[in-house]
Amino acid sequence: MITDQTYMQRCLELAKLGAGNVAPNPMVGAVLVYEERIIGEGYHKKYGEAHAEVNCINNVNQADIHLIEKSTLYVSLEPCAHYGKTPPCSELIIVKKIPKVIVGCRDNYEEVAGKGIENLKAAGVNVTVGILEKECLELNKRFFTFHEQQRPYIILKWAQSNNHKIANADHSRVLISNEETNRLSHRWRSEEAAILIGTNTALHDNPSLTTRLWPGNNPVRLVIDMDLKLPPSLVVFDQEAKTIVFNEIKQEQNENITFCKLNSDNIVPQILKALYESKIQSVIIEGGAKTLQSFIDNNLWDEARVITNSKLEIDNGINAPDLKGEQLSFEEKIQNDTIKYYINPKSKMSK
Repeated sequence: MITDQTYMQRCLELAKLGAGNVAPNPMVGAVLVYEERIIGEGYHKKYGEAHAEVNCINNVNQADIHLIEKSTLYVSLEPCAHYGKTPPCSELIIVKKIPKVIVGCRDNYEEVAGKGIENLKAAGVNVTVGILEKECLELNKRFFTFHEQQRPYIILKWAQSNNHKIANADHSRVLISNEETNRLSHRWRSEEAAILIGTNTALHDNPSLTTRLWPGNNPVRLVIDMDLKLPPSLVVFDQEAKTIVFNEIKQEQNENITFCKLNSDNIVPQILKALYESKIQSVIIEGGAKTLQSFIDNNLWDEARVITNSKLEIDNGINAPDLKGEQLSFEEKIQNDTIKYYINPKSKMSK
């Protein structure tokens, strides 16, 4: 039996196709249905370009255009009501005389926040809200967290040995995860707006923090270097991707590198405030142990992804971070690597 949930699930499938390309906008999918037949569908493909509703309506075949004003539009997120990079979708729906709209969840962005639904109802459109609401909220947890909590969505990630060590005692690098897991890690990077590391990780691992093992956009590279002691020869300063250096010495922008000045008192909230002001909606934190632990101790994290190599032991190594209050949500195995996905139940949008 075809239900509203069936069509909303299709909206979610479509919306996910925009992952990594639409931020700071949310991922949205839309489906237009006439008598249990999909006559048009679309999704928001790229920031600054047409929204899901526009692409859905434009997808309708010429022979079916006359059916638009007799159809039901399913959309995973409340249609926008403001002029941004594109005109408001709620107005387009009204102009196209679509009589019924079924919405997955409301938009908490202040420029929308119920106004799209109000506009539709005021024009006589029959509006239903809350179909697969939990799934629709989960899809855009980064977007919602950013607007509700005024900080980016925070993902912690590290790889550890079977005895919970992340590196040798002298900070020398250890290859912990396998090639397939490494590719997955680069896919994760492509899905987030930014990636953060501390001074020791930058100095000893000299990572690129790019998505070189996965097709996708590079995240903004974030480096904590309070004393500005990192050598400019490090890969993170190669200008291949936008880079922000958090420090307590200077505030300055040089081409693709920004120096963001903080004070030395509890830098975690200051970093998140700076990222919010820069409209960075999500960050994946890849180390080191001190940096990861500082976010855990501040209870400022939403997800943690912990990779454990069951065949590797590191004697006298650096201890992995100590999660607190975590809740296991999913687990998978890739060869010798076990990946455990945790959520922070105290974080509103992790539920």
